[in-house]
Amino acid sequence: MTTKTETMTKQAPAQGAGALEVPRLDQQLCFALYSASGLMTKLYRPLLDPLGLTYPQYLAMLALWQHSPSTIGELGAALGLDSATLTPLIKRMEGGGLVTRRRDSADERRVLVEPTAKGQALRAKMKDVQEGLSCGMPLERAELKALHGTLTRLVAGLREATANQD
Repeated sequence: MTTKTETMTKQAPAQGAGALEVPRLDQQLCFALYSASGLMTKLYRPLLDPLGLTYPQYLAMLALWQHSPSTIGELGAALGLDSATLTPLIKRMEGGGLVTRRRDSADERRVLVEPTAKGQALRAKMKDVQEGLSCGMPLERAELKALHGTLTRLVAGLREATANQD
């Protein structure tokens, strides 16, 4: 059976001596990361659906369980999201009774977000999500730990490299 990538590679025109060499899709780190991210989200979906959470909402809840209350800015920094993306997400979560938003009494410009009792109750169910997720992982625990360390360093370096682009 021929994969789509192999088919695309076979159909690529032969490159002459002076032709620009186009990088192969399957050799791109960005594509491997993009594909892995999409597949991780897909793996989480059947575990989060019964809880009424989307994957971005799950990540927001993880951040809020770790540090609450959080400002929209703090939450955005933790998740790597801008306020234009985060605000509608938080509003949907508030509509679902998972979080509350309130103005900071010390600074009215700041909006604080924290889990409700319903949002806190979901925390107890996260062990089931993690156990369900581990069943779909093709790597051993030590490999996952090493990969996490590598990706964490990569993200930190990419954040630093892109900090001046904003």
